[in-house]
Amino acid sequence: MEWIAEALLALLAALGLAAALWWVYGRLLFPARGGAPLYAVVPARGDGERLEQDLRRLLWLREGRETAVAVVIADAGLTPQGRRLAQRLLSRYRGTALCPLERLGEYLNNG
Repeated sequence: MEWIAEALLALLAALGLAAALWWVYGRLLFPARGGAPLYAVVPARGDGERLEQDLRRLLWLREGRETAVAVVIADAGLTPQGRRLAQRLLSRYRGTALCPLERLGEYLNNG
């Protein structure tokens, strides 16, 4: 019976260590509020075939974080169909913006 208690204690210690490492990793990836604004840029071309999947992955990363990460879709040659898709995604997901690739530096500087 004693070995069950030891095994359970070892399991809880391992889970605690994993949770602590996950928290530290999250703090390194997304620092606390108050620093410089963070931007994630998604280049989009053509019909935006992978645009929604890429955007969802980035939004999943920022979920539950204290830091607001603005996601910028950089138009690197979207077709009219791709622009319509990007506009639909902008209305669906807050904290996103669409910007022509050649004006991206200006957009990021102006915040």
